[in-house]
Formats: sequence, structure tokens, C-alpha cells
Amino acid sequence: MSFQGKRVWITGASSGIGAALAAAFASEGARLVLSGRRREALAEVAARVQPDAAILPFEATGWAALPGVVEEAGAVDVLVNNAGISQRSLAVDTRPEVYRTIVETDLLAPIWLTQLVLPGMAERRQGHIVGISSVAGRLGTVLRTGYCAAKHGLIGYLDALRAEVEQAYGIRVTTVLPGSVRTQVAANALLADGSARGESDPNIEAGMGPAECARRILAGIAAGAREILVAEGAEAHAAALRFSDPERLFDMLAREGARLAAEREKGGRPEPAKVGQTIAG
Repeated sequence: MSFQGKRVWITGASSGIGAALAAAFASEGARLVLSGRRREALAEVAARVQPDAAILPFEATGWAALPGVVEEAGAVDVLVNNAGISQRSLAVDTRPEVYRTIVETDLLAPIWLTQLVLPGMAERRQGHIVGISSVAGRLGTVLRTGYCAAKHGLIGYLDALRAEVEQAYGIRVTTVLPGSVRTQVAANALLADGSARGESDPNIEAGMGPAECARRILAGIAAGAREILVAEGAEAHAAALRFSDPERLFDMLAREGARLAAEREKGGRPEPAKVGQTIAG
């Protein structure tokens, strides 16, 4: 697949993987529509990667406004659902409203945006839907019960959507499962009370660079991949174990859960272990 001249709409485009994808698509000749909550941040990305890119800020969970946003975006060839928020809290401590925020942002928002774009693609008999899930969409990872629920759900929705539209309407559907990528995802993650964590964690800081992540995503999309795993080392190993030896994976993750529970009982803030210590070997 060539992206030359294709109109590509990226949500969550103001930073991290979204901004890196904007740069990667622009370098391949795509015409960009950049969305996020902050117009100024989107303008900075556009200035770097494609000054004439369309800037379309909106709130992902602003349900009533979304039909108008889709109308303003116009016909797009590729929709990249990237906007999202993560979590760093144990289920036993997490307030119900935190789950609502995460599920609405990471699952319902991309579903609804896709549903609004889908009829036009079906009528044109072409289009491409890309959903940025996570390795946490395949694993039940500690400190991320809400995030895992949403990301697992997104994979399920996209898999079912692909079955309905790929052959029937010529619409491609690609699910992306990134591992740790050096972004603000951990700093922006929600704690048990709904506040932002405010700092990164060792796994994210040691993760893949956003530009390399974007390069692998574009390569997979161009090759026609239905699912793209963008992970290395222990994270890639764990993703494979989910199918090849799930009992072993469950045991590894349960040990990490026990460690975090012990930290909680001592009155400390449960902190993620380095991923190699958690799930490798």
C-alpha cells in the first residue's frame, strides 16, 4: 500500500506515538488531519511535519459533537485511532469513575469515531481503519485492570469489524499492539483516585523510541498486516506466551501481583518492576 496522496486522520496526534505517526505518514506523502484536545500542540506538530495539515481539535468523549467533527474532517482514506490514557493503580484501590474514564476514552471513543466514519468508507468501497491497542490488550498486566479491559475490548471490536467489512466492502482493519514506548503515557496515567501519575516509570523510559514504533507500524500497514505487534524482549516473549503457554504467563504475572500487594500492605505505593524482572524467563 502506498500512502502518497492518501488523506490520513490521526487522533492523539499532539505527542508520543501519534506525533511520530504524523511525521512518518507525512514523509510518505500522505495528507494529514491531526486531532487531539490541544490546538496549540497540534499546530506545533503540523509546523514540524506538514505545515498545511488540517488541524481538527476535539474531545474524544464529546459524543454530541463527534458527528460534526466527522463532517468537518471529510472523506478520509485512513483513520488512525490513537488517542488514549493509561493506568497505574491496583484494582482493590481504584475508584469506579477511573474505570469509566479509561473505558470511555480507550474503547468507546474509538468505536464511536469509527462507526461515524464507517458508512462513508463502505459507500466508497475502500478505506483503512487502524486501532492502536497495546500489548496490554493481549495480557492481563498488573496495575492496569481498566486499561487492559479497554484495550482487550478494542482488539475484539476491530477483529469483529474486520470480519464484517474486509471482503464485503474492501475496508482494511489493522490492530496495533505496542509495548513500552518512550512517551508521556506513564506520566499521564491515572492513579486510583483519578489523578495523573505525574512521572514516568522504568519500563517506559527504557522502551522503544516513538519514531521507530511509527516506522514499524507504517511498514506493517503498507504490507497489509491485520495485526502488528510492536514489542521487543520480554514483552514480545510474554505476548507469545499468551497463546503458547498461558499458564506459565499467568504464574509470572501472579507473582508480580503478589509483590505489589505486599508493597501495598506495608503502606508503600505499588510501583511497576522492570519488565524483564516481571515476565522474562
